[in-house]
Amino acid sequence: MSTIREELEARELASLAPAAAKSAETRGRLRPEPPDPIRPAFQRDRDRIIHCKAFRRLKHKTQVFFAPTGDHYRTRLTHTLEVSQIARSIAKVLRLHEELTEAIALGHDLGHTPFGHAGEHVLDELVPGGFNHYEQSLRIVDVLENDRQGLNLTWEVRDGIARHSKGRSGMPVGADPAHRASTIEGQVARVADIIAYVNHDIDDAVRAGVLRHADLPEGPVAVLGRTKSQRIGRMVTDVVVQTLDGGLAEIRMSEPVLQATIELRTFLFEAVYENILATAEFSKATGILGGLWEKVRQRPERFLDLRTVEAEGLDAAARDFVAGMTDRYAVRLYEQLFIPTPWVELGG
Repeated sequence: MSTIREELEARELASLAPAAAKSAETRGRLRPEPPDPIRPAFQRDRDRIIHCKAFRRLKHKTQVFFAPTGDHYRTRLTHTLEVSQIARSIAKVLRLHEELTEAIALGHDLGHTPFGHAGEHVLDELVPGGFNHYEQSLRIVDVLENDRQGLNLTWEVRDGIARHSKGRSGMPVGADPAHRASTIEGQVARVADIIAYVNHDIDDAVRAGVLRHADLPEGPVAVLGRTKSQRIGRMVTDVVVQTLDGGLAEIRMSEPVLQATIELRTFLFEAVYENILATAEFSKATGILGGLWEKVRQRPERFLDLRTVEAEGLDAAARDFVAGMTDRYAVRLYEQLFIPTPWVELGG
């Protein structure tokens, strides 16, 4: 008699596109473990990511603007949820594996630093050998979570997390096979990431007074639309149509939409991420994270995981600790370690 999980796996085989990943055909986990009686492998991975501590910390990690006090600015958590929604919308239409797509989208930023782009730049300078948040995301799910047991995710989810990043010059689609996810679901998560952030970062920049809608370059706006909703709809529709036309061999965009997307991202780097205000905030992040980096290395017994210190060295343990901080925890710890506590006079 088949289990509920096996019935769900059979349903996947019958309903998903031939190019889609199938739970029953996963390449497996780092450590073998008994299958769940109800949940297929990728659904189980999605659930593990949602319940892990690093996922909860995303609610207090900056997307663009440091420790935002406004109720409507994005954080890493809300960014991640928007990426997940866009990715699942694409996956559903293409008949791909939605839970695999969602697991990759939900896990793609787990290793991000406090203070957004600035924080990653700072840690890249501080950590010997450099720092990449996607590598740290994989380290979190493989090692750091669950008291250093990791989440023991499937190969497909881990591959998607490790290969999602694009950077300033990376292509959202069409990357060479060595630099793109091995599953088409992982490629969906990659393109959904850029669709999400180039649109919601404009929204936040306008809210913060850094941009006006009139400042957006006319070329991309003419192709993609003048509102966030129009642009997301145009991008998602284009990805779906072009990918279907290509026989689901890989995730695609038409040349006009791809070039408009890249031009809009370039504009955001120049106007928002690297403008004068952002540079000033970068110097603050440098001071805070640089100070914390030195302090925690001086007192590893108080701050760092001594198992990591012993196995991998002081720098690896300090990287894990500082990268895992939320914005507000980093500021609070900096105040405790560097700002003198005022004395209150007692008596008359």
